[in-house]
Amino acid sequence: MNTCQLCEQPDETGSYLCPGCTKATRVRLEGLPVLYRGLGALLTPAGGVGQGRTGKGGPAPIPVSLDVLDVRGPGGMAGLLESWVDAVRHDRGRPEPPHTGSPEGRVDRACGELLGHMPWIAVSWPEAGEFAGEIRDLARSVSSMIRPPEPDRGTRVGNCQSVDVSGAICGAVLWLPPGERVVHCGWCGMSWPPATWAQLKTWIDEDTKARDAA
Repeated sequence: MNTCQLCEQPDETGSYLCPGCTKATRVRLEGLPVLYRGLGALLTPAGGVGQGRTGKGGPAPIPVSLDVLDVRGPGGMAGLLESWVDAVRHDRGRPEPPHTGSPEGRVDRACGELLGHMPWIAVSWPEAGEFAGEIRDLARSVSSMIRPPEPDRGTRVGNCQSVDVSGAICGAVLWLPPGERVVHCGWCGMSWPPATWAQLKTWIDEDTKARDAA
């Protein structure tokens, strides 16, 4: 019994990639062109400066992320995928014509060609594990650029108990950000320093019981 080169789990098929990792690699290859096009929306000038050149002849503002430029450039995603295309062609004794056209078109063609080779890659290619690992890492990296993780809002404290002039409780959710010592309400502006936390908890508990009973 072989071990899958990607997930390192036993594989009864005797292939270099198990069926699950083979399928996952296919899905990632199918999604990379979509992710590539999604990065285009991030290529907008940074705020705070005018478009084009300034009146003093200074440079135009750089895009939001140089990492996005790197991935979308000729040597980015297109170059990485084409390096694997060339490796597969070489090991299979296939013609190796040059890669031409726009980076977007090259990404589409490289993914399409690699998908066509996937049955052979999974079963017969000793480099299958390294290949699948790079495709996985590339897909994760680009996905994180498009959908960055939400910042840590900290610890949820409860609902704000400040009361306005009408007697209504604010009720907005309170968070204590990492490293902070004072809870601030982003809705009404009330601040709750540590000395008030015991009373705040009492009010929160009373408010919760009243709502549950209603």
